[in-house]
Amino acid sequence: MGEKLSRAVFGTLANGELVESVTLTNNHGMSVRLIGYGASIQSVIVPDANGNLADVTLGYVTLDEYVQAPQYFGATVGRVANRVAHSRFTLSGQEYHVRSNDGPHSLHGGPDGFDKKNWDLLACDEEALTATFALTSPDGQGYPGNLRVLATYQLGEDNSLSVHYRAATDAATVVNLSNHAYWNLSGEGAQQDAMDHVLTIAADAFLPVDAGLIPTGERRSVAGTAFDFREGTPIRARVRDVADSQLRHGRGYDHNWIISGRLSDAPQFVARLEDPHSGRIMTLWSNQPGVQFYSGNFFDGSTVGKAGKSYRIGDGVALEPQGFPDAPNQPSFPSIVLMPGQTYSNIITWMFETAASE
Repeated sequence: MGEKLSRAVFGTLANGELVESVTLTNNHGMSVRLIGYGASIQSVIVPDANGNLADVTLGYVTLDEYVQAPQYFGATVGRVANRVAHSRFTLSGQEYHVRSNDGPHSLHGGPDGFDKKNWDLLACDEEALTATFALTSPDGQGYPGNLRVLATYQLGEDNSLSVHYRAATDAATVVNLSNHAYWNLSGEGAQQDAMDHVLTIAADAFLPVDAGLIPTGERRSVAGTAFDFREGTPIRARVRDVADSQLRHGRGYDHNWIISGRLSDAPQFVARLEDPHSGRIMTLWSNQPGVQFYSGNFFDGSTVGKAGKSYRIGDGVALEPQGFPDAPNQPSFPSIVLMPGQTYSNIITWMFETAASE
């Protein structure tokens, strides 16, 4: 068996900072490449049902592409993942204004979010197959408190990949982190898009949104709707159901499903994605109250991925465990407030296995 952990320079930013990469490889042929820019997952190479290896996460070849044409590929998103309505919220009686980047709203931390920061590679462990990235987010840009964030990735010999996000603050603030990997289990350069993937989501209800993709505050049962993935269903089956106004709002799925409605003590089953073409299966686990499922609705062919293929609508899907969108403005949603002395924790695990391919 060759080297199980290797470090390299992925690229250099305009200010001269080096962006490091770490590649972790287990004894079963699975390898993961992580980069400091956005504390991002740059590649995930796993076998299919016949043992053939492919990279199943969307992304770029070079650092310049990540910087010049950001798409959140594999990135850590924050300080607040998802949308903050009208880019403002009230905390402890004080109104805060954050930067907009999605019409009037703030998306994934705004135009200068954690996905666009060069995180420090704090530690690596070849025996444990771990890599920890660290970021200090200073008080400002609307978000109060100096926030210290750690992202520890681990590759398991069981073909699991996990990340543990932790954060601490010196003043009351709001925190909602997630990972924004896009998946195509046929391979990011495959001819097949991800719409034939069979999706299961462990949720009885979801959060409807308005035309700006901001949750209305309603919790709606998935029963009898295009949002019912309690049993495995091909994504393609209903993603273009124009009769459903919710799918018209998002041009497909871009909604949060209620997994438990609260932070759980330990990771629980969130979703399962199975590709009938390759036989690859990915199961997702997290301790978060919800999961955002996004069906890649805005890929328009202008983005070229690692295999030289243009990404088009549905070529990858994102499943992002997190707190509910716009939680700071929705008193009925689980709170994402973090106080001094508390530790924010989000644990996400992706498990890869195979079934017989078609």
